[in-house]
Amino acid sequence: MKDSRFIKISRYLSKHLRHAPSRIGIQLATGGWVPVSELLDACQKNNFSFQLAELKEVVAQNDKQRFSFDSTGTLIRANQGHSVEVDLQLKPAVPPEILYHGTDSTAVESILSQGIRKMSRHHVHLSVNIQTARQVGARHGIPAIITVDAAAMQRDGHTFYCSENKVWLVDFVPPIYIKIS
Repeated sequence: MKDSRFIKISRYLSKHLRHAPSRIGIQLATGGWVPVSELLDACQKNNFSFQLAELKEVVAQNDKQRFSFDSTGTLIRANQGHSVEVDLQLKPAVPPEILYHGTDSTAVESILSQGIRKMSRHHVHLSVNIQTARQVGARHGIPAIITVDAAAMQRDGHTFYCSENKVWLVDFVPPIYIKIS
C-alpha cells in the first residue's frame, strides 16, 4: 500500500475510533471495541472504502500501534487517546521510575505551574523514552520534553495504566513531579 493511502486510512481510523464514532454510525462497546465488519460497512457507507487486508496492514504497521484487534480478529479498537466516553478496561500498573511527556515548547510555562492535564482526552499520555516524547511534541511545533517522576507519583497514590501499545496513562501530573529535560 502506498504511504499516502496508509496515512489516510490511519487518520480516518483515529478520528472515528477515538473521537467521532457516531459520525459514521458506529458505537464503541465496552473496551472501545467495534466489530470489524461493522467498521468496514460504516466506512463504505460514508464513502471511505478500504479492504480488510488494508485494515490489517494499518493495524500491524502503524508506528505507534494505535489500533489493535482482539484475539479473534473480529473486533478492533483504538488503544488510547479517546475524547469520547469509553471504558478501555485498563488495569492499574506500576510504572517505570521515570516517564516522559512531549509537548510544544509554548506549553512549558503553563505545565510548570499547573501540571500536565488530560485536556479533552481521558488521560495524560506518557512515554518510556525521550525519542517518542520528542516525536509527540514535534507534531505541534518546537518540542519540549517533560520528565515525570512516575515512581514518586505512584508512591503518593496516583494510579497509572499502560495501554496495549505501551503508552503510560494517568489522570493528571502535578507540577511537583515535573522537570524539564
